[in-house]
Amino acid sequence: MAAVSQAPAPAAGQAGPRHGRRIFLIWIVLALVADLLIWFVLGPHLPPGTMTSSAGEQQDAIRLMAVMSAPVLLLVFVYFGYALVVWRQRPGDEADGPPIDGHGQIQAIWIIGTTVIVLALAVFGTISLWTSHGSGAGQGPAPIYNPAGTVSDRSWTPGSTLQVQVIAQQWRFTYRYPQFGGFETTQLMLPQNQWVQFNVTSIDVIHGFWAYQLGVKADANPGVNNIAYTKPEHVGSFTVRCAELCGLWHGAMFNYGKVVQVAQFESWAAGTKTSLASITKLLPAYASTYDPTVIPAFRSGPVMKKLGLTSAGGGYYPPEDPVQP
Repeated sequence: MAAVSQAPAPAAGQAGPRHGRRIFLIWIVLALVADLLIWFVLGPHLPPGTMTSSAGEQQDAIRLMAVMSAPVLLLVFVYFGYALVVWRQRPGDEADGPPIDGHGQIQAIWIIGTTVIVLALAVFGTISLWTSHGSGAGQGPAPIYNPAGTVSDRSWTPGSTLQVQVIAQQWRFTYRYPQFGGFETTQLMLPQNQWVQFNVTSIDVIHGFWAYQLGVKADANPGVNNIAYTKPEHVGSFTVRCAELCGLWHGAMFNYGKVVQVAQFESWAAGTKTSLASITKLLPAYASTYDPTVIPAFRSGPVMKKLGLTSAGGGYYPPEDPVQP
C-alpha cells in the first residue's frame, strides 16, 4: 500500500519536464494572437469611435492599453490553467511537492516587466495631457493645449476655431454662439473638419457635459469656464448627456447634436441668428460665466418658449412632471 501511495520518482540522471518553457511557449502564442485581434479586429470598433480628433485619439489610447494588458492577463490565465492540468493531485498521490524557496530570475523578470509597463503608461498619459490627446477633456479656463492660439469671439470664418458656449441648467443644455451674435439655442450644430472650442459652464448646480461620440467630457460648474477642444472629422449625429448627478431629472438631461458640412453649418447659423434676433436682445451680454442669481430673470416667458426650453429653470419640477408643488 505504501508503494501505491507514492508518486514515481524520475530515473537517476533523467531531467524532468521544463515547465517554464512550456508555459512561455503557450503564453507567447496566445499573447501574439490576442494582440493582433485586439489591434486589427476589435480596435477599430472600440469606443468612443473616430468621429472627432479627440475621439479617435481616445480610441487609440484604449487600444494601446488593451494590447499592453492582454499579455499580462493571459500569463496569469495560462499559468493557472497549466497548474490545474499538470500539477493537479493524482488519485492515490499524497506526497508533498518539492519545496519552493523562490526563483530570482522569475521575480526579476516580473518586477522589471510590470515596472516598465506602468512607467510607459505614465509617460504616455503625461505627454497626452500636453498634446491634443487631452483636448477633449475640460482643462479649466487656461487650457494646456490650445490648437489655435487666441480665438476671436466676434466672427468666424472656415479655417478658424468655432466657439460654442455650453450652458448647463436643470435639466437641459443650451448653446450660445458668440461669433454669430451670441444667439442661444437648444440645437448643437458643428462644422466638419473645423476646430471647436467648447466653453462649458452652469447657471445652477454642478453638471457634466458629455458628448460621447465627440470624445468630449467636461464638468459644468457655476462660475467656471471649463474649456475643451475637438475637431469633428465625420458628419453624423451624436448624443449629449449630463455626467453629474444634478437632481431628480438628471437621467432625462440629454439631447442630440449634429456634425454637418461647412456650407450647411453656415446656412444654419445665419438662419438661426436671424430667427432668434428678437430673443437674443433679451439675453444677458455674452460672458464666459453668468451670475446664477440674475439669470433666472431671463429664463421665463417668451425666452423659454422661443428657445424650446421645458426645463425647470433651476427648480425641481419641470412642466411635464405630473407632480407639482
